[in-house]
Amino acid sequence: MSAVTIEEVYNELKALRSVIESVKEEIEDRFLTPEEDLLVEKALKERRESKTITLEELEKELNIE
Repeated sequence: MSAVTIEEVYNELKALRSVIESVKEEIEDRFLTPEEDLLVEKALKERRESKTITLEELEKELNIE
């Protein structure tokens, strides 16, 4: 077995840190924050109660063509 230098270990740790940071960011992007979760629940409730309008209705209301 060959000897491993401190520099090689350091470089491997830097590479691992980069991979971990990428995975961490991806995991964070997949989950909603508590605030976002509440907004989704509110929107779903409004939809169930028929308090929403269609995109077409919104465009008419805003005079967008």
